[in-house]
Amino acid sequence: MKTGYMKNDSRRDSRGDVLTNTSRSGLAWMLTFIAALPGCQTITPPVTQNLENPGIAPLETSQTNVMPTEPLAIEVLQESETDIQEIEPSPTITHTEQELLGRIRNGSRLPQDQDPSIDAELNWFATHPDYLERVLSRSEPYLYHIVETLEHREMPLDLGLLPVVESAFDPFAYSHGQAAGLWQIIPGTGKRLGLKQNWWYDGRRDVLESTRAALDYLQYLNDLFDGDWLLTVAGYNSGEGNVARAIRQAEEAGEPTDFWHIRRYLPVETRAYVPRLLALQRVVIAPHDYGLSLPVIQSEPRFEVVDIDGQIDMALAAELIGISTDELYRLNPGVNRWATDPDGPHRLLVPEERAANFASTMGDLSARDRVRWSRHQVKAGETLGHLALAYQTTPAVLKKVNSLGNDMIRIGQSLMIPHAVKNLEDYPQTLDARRARTLNQPRDGQRHSHTVQSGDSLWSVSRQYDVSTMELARWNAMAPGDTLRIGRELVIWTQSAASLVPTQNERIRHLTYTVRKGDSLSRISTRFRVTVPELLEWNNLSANKYLQPGQRLVMYVDVTEQTT
Repeated sequence: MKTGYMKNDSRRDSRGDVLTNTSRSGLAWMLTFIAALPGCQTITPPVTQNLENPGIAPLETSQTNVMPTEPLAIEVLQESETDIQEIEPSPTITHTEQELLGRIRNGSRLPQDQDPSIDAELNWFATHPDYLERVLSRSEPYLYHIVETLEHREMPLDLGLLPVVESAFDPFAYSHGQAAGLWQIIPGTGKRLGLKQNWWYDGRRDVLESTRAALDYLQYLNDLFDGDWLLTVAGYNSGEGNVARAIRQAEEAGEPTDFWHIRRYLPVETRAYVPRLLALQRVVIAPHDYGLSLPVIQSEPRFEVVDIDGQIDMALAAELIGISTDELYRLNPGVNRWATDPDGPHRLLVPEERAANFASTMGDLSARDRVRWSRHQVKAGETLGHLALAYQTTPAVLKKVNSLGNDMIRIGQSLMIPHAVKNLEDYPQTLDARRARTLNQPRDGQRHSHTVQSGDSLWSVSRQYDVSTMELARWNAMAPGDTLRIGRELVIWTQSAASLVPTQNERIRHLTYTVRKGDSLSRISTRFRVTVPELLEWNNLSANKYLQPGQRLVMYVDVTEQTT
């Protein structure tokens, strides 16, 4: 079971193992078990991308050793891809208990150890003075809630700085290891921690739910490692299994088992991850010691939670609140689509000063007023899947609102379909919109398109075009381990046309064929020089079902093999 988070700075798929004993002395009996489990998989180079579209702003880092000559740069890369709207920094003043960084300073409980690796990170921050000002300003909508939650749990307030390392406080950050959100949680860990993830909603990006889950995990790790917060932070980055193995190796070598002694047994990213957080702690405690001025973030709530009692269109909600759709999505980054999840959570985070009026307005709206509805008459060849794709919803929703017992629909049947109030381009932070921005981002070299064929993987396509798997994944808002869907168009950038060897896949074209009377799968496959299994896969068909005249089939054909 994956229990570690995929970190946006570490870029690794962590496979830490679950340990049930909460004392370090109790680790021993588990070590033999842990040794048999898969270890950490490091993905190089580390980058956080916006994929899901997720994908969205990668973090720039570089590998480092225990004593790096140049610390990892955790700057968000290509911010133009994510259209991150920066908050204008407040005038810099002395930090007090009345503002958030002052609260973090006064609630600091992480050890203030000395080590050259910390000094290297401090030097990086000192030589990049704009970075923390920008990232901490970006944290303003979220940091108050994080600090309040940490205080309520009696946890070190320094941990509120972890999203700086994890995501640069970009709520849409998505790593090549499929980690998402402020706290960079991978899908498997999110499931383990009770985070809902579906087409409509991703709890890993939800500000409330992801913070709850991240702190749950940190508390679990801290219990596991006898209250040692540096081992806790290391476990958050690499997984508890990796830390437990490092402890075992140190014990076998007759060495102490604190972080500084076991770090040489940890993944290289983790060796830099802990010093980076400690460097951030030092900067917040005494920014002027390092020639830095940090923005003032007032210690006051930035949002309230409003019960919406059902699904609502995000553009409509933004209008009712009196803010931009973009701002509403940044407070509610867990919403993947043009509307909230019809199955919940039925709540929205709303600017604190506008919450009461919005709550009152919502009470006057019926369920039918919260999304736009259209009556659609089913045409030949249409399926629930086709209609769901066309209207940006799901077959399950169409079945539910039309009281359908199965997926069967008939020609001429009338269906009520909920859909977006505005054009989809008016929803700038949906998963699809963010992915499209990543795909359309201008890059160096020449752009090419590749249509995914049966058997393709990111690795095989990268070999075909002589590019790295990491690059290919980043260009297409994906993670390197993602499965490719047949027919998907991949964006590929090469340095020159000469470096690209023409392949069969370049000649593949997407076609839609309307079934005629007398057609069969065999006849169509022969005509277009494709196989029957391919037709079945492309169209999600069953081999024992007959084709119907007027039915539309998707095909991917080699144009050079077609006859006139």
